[in-house]
Amino acid sequence: MRNFLSGLVLLSLVIPSSIVSAFAETVDVKYRGPVDLAKFECTGELDSSVVKRVCYNAEHSYMLIRLKQVWYHYCEIDQGTVSALLAVESKGSFYHSNIKDSGTGGKFGCRDKPVPEF
Repeated sequence: MRNFLSGLVLLSLVIPSSIVSAFAETVDVKYRGPVDLAKFECTGELDSSVVKRVCYNAEHSYMLIRLKQVWYHYCEIDQGTVSALLAVESKGSFYHSNIKDSGTGGKFGCRDKPVPEF
């Protein structure tokens, strides 16, 4: 075990930081810019024609959602709403009715709420 750990330490010294950072995932969020997903719990690709991926940070009640190929963000969104989105059969319909600004009157929109820094 000690040799294995020594090998990992040596390997970390040999691998350039540019290669290590390639393993971190950053997404470009519309109306916000780049966000590092390191502090989010993310789904894999979802089997939905509209909602392709969801990432949630419970500490800040902040959700990132990829609709087709575009990432959007939502503020002060509770875990229950995110869980319900992931549980329903029609994620697109749920999103449009319960999350999207036009369906909720902007309840989770970030325009008038503090956007967390990561």
